[in-house]
Amino acid sequence: MMEYAALWMFLAAFGFLLLGYPVALTLGGTALLAAGIGVANGVFEPALLMATPNRLFGILTNQTLMAVPLFILMGIILERSRIAEDLLDTMAKLFGRFPGGLGIAVTLVGMLMAASTGIVGATVVTMGLMALPSMLKANYDPRLATGTICATGTLGQIIPPSIALVLLGDVLATAYQQAQLSQGIFNPKTVSVGDLFAGAVVPGICLVGFYLIYITATAILQPHRAPSVATTPVTARELCGSIAPPLLLIFAVLGSILTGLATPTEAAGVGAMGAFVLALIKGSLDRGQFMDMGRATTRTTAMVFFILIGASLFSLVFRGFGGDALVQGIFTEMPGGVVGATLIVMLVIFLLGFILDFIEITFVVVPIVGPILLAMGVDPIWLGIMIAVNLQTSFLTPPFGFALFYLRGVAPASISTLDIYRGVIPFIVMQLLLLLLLAWQPGLVTWLPSILFPR
Repeated sequence: MMEYAALWMFLAAFGFLLLGYPVALTLGGTALLAAGIGVANGVFEPALLMATPNRLFGILTNQTLMAVPLFILMGIILERSRIAEDLLDTMAKLFGRFPGGLGIAVTLVGMLMAASTGIVGATVVTMGLMALPSMLKANYDPRLATGTICATGTLGQIIPPSIALVLLGDVLATAYQQAQLSQGIFNPKTVSVGDLFAGAVVPGICLVGFYLIYITATAILQPHRAPSVATTPVTARELCGSIAPPLLLIFAVLGSILTGLATPTEAAGVGAMGAFVLALIKGSLDRGQFMDMGRATTRTTAMVFFILIGASLFSLVFRGFGGDALVQGIFTEMPGGVVGATLIVMLVIFLLGFILDFIEITFVVVPIVGPILLAMGVDPIWLGIMIAVNLQTSFLTPPFGFALFYLRGVAPASISTLDIYRGVIPFIVMQLLLLLLLAWQPGLVTWLPSILFPR
């Protein structure tokens, strides 16, 4: 029984989460409870807990993780300063007169929102409040409208600069070093957040392209589902005034990272300051609003780091019980070798995405399975992007997908939950196709990082 203590600990934490207990307290509390039981039974060495202070200090002084509050602040400022609303209005005028044009405008704006906020819930809610009434007023099929908004809202998982990729990059960097050390490589190679950002560019473009092709094909084959809209002409000045600021900000942040001019943390600082300047120029930011943005950023950042602290304690106790060796043994004996192990991990992460946010999965699951898969020869950049796309898909899948709940909360009563569920099915199929494409052609992920950041 005690040889499987690590797995029992994992199942206990999973059960407490299903009961609704806070994630951070569940992870830390389950770890301490399991450690206490292990010490009482003589199967856990209490001296291992002495490593906890060093782990916490390492979290709080981690240079990469310092990018998290800055990217969060950047996204919140852009979200609340009505920059996205003006952008949607301009794009709707530009494309609305074409069949499916409003859906195309929503997709493009959702892509830009994803690149600026990086938070699925914020993007889905914002796009639902801004775009859904306009699409319904234009007689769009509710299924197409809700599916488009949910799918584009989850692009923040994969399109850089993404908070999910920042956290994944930090966890995978540690996992990659552990994997190499376990193989006797004492001068290990590194993987960075910039590598993941570069690896996500082509898959993100492919996914947006799939969405645009689907919406355009639907408008051509079934014009009643995505009719054109009578709009006023958009002037060049209006177009530049609404599109240029967010594009310049995104290019400045992402471009400085991909060209090696700045680290993700430095680029995040540029992004936060740039968003603040844009909001001041627009005149949409007063002292009270700025204070609210600061409080919102602090709450979200505190939540992220609190979960990370709990997950760090959980992983320490999990390894103290020999959980990493147990999981490695299971993967090694699994039929199919590295392919079978990768498929199982992807399936587990997909299912966990129904009930856990990407932050919990990144901090709890990836540190356990990451070193094992990487030691089996899986490319760390490819693995990170596959996990990100996988989570994005699980956030869309009925009946538990987070994005569906977010949109349901702001959609009018005339939109049924079944409409939302049916609307996302084509987009889920497209994301599964992307996963298959990346599995078949991993070079779509690894090509750009190999050019920009040769290892």
